[in-house]
Amino acid sequence: MFNWIFAFIHLIVLLGALGYAFYFLFQGNSAKFIMGIGLITAYYLIVLHKAVKKEIERKRKAKKKN
Repeated sequence: MFNWIFAFIHLIVLLGALGYAFYFLFQGNSAKFIMGIGLITAYYLIVLHKAVKKEIERKRKAKKKN
């Protein structure tokens, strides 16, 4: 249950930050857009990448068993 809550909260944060970065781009502030995208990328790599790789591997193993 905790994994679902963790994933859902982080998905909302990631999408919100992405939307906020594009908001800056539409306003013409490309420096804040680039900084936002860079921070989103760092957030993904630091917090989520390891869990995503584990989930992909788990699904591959489950698919091979069936």
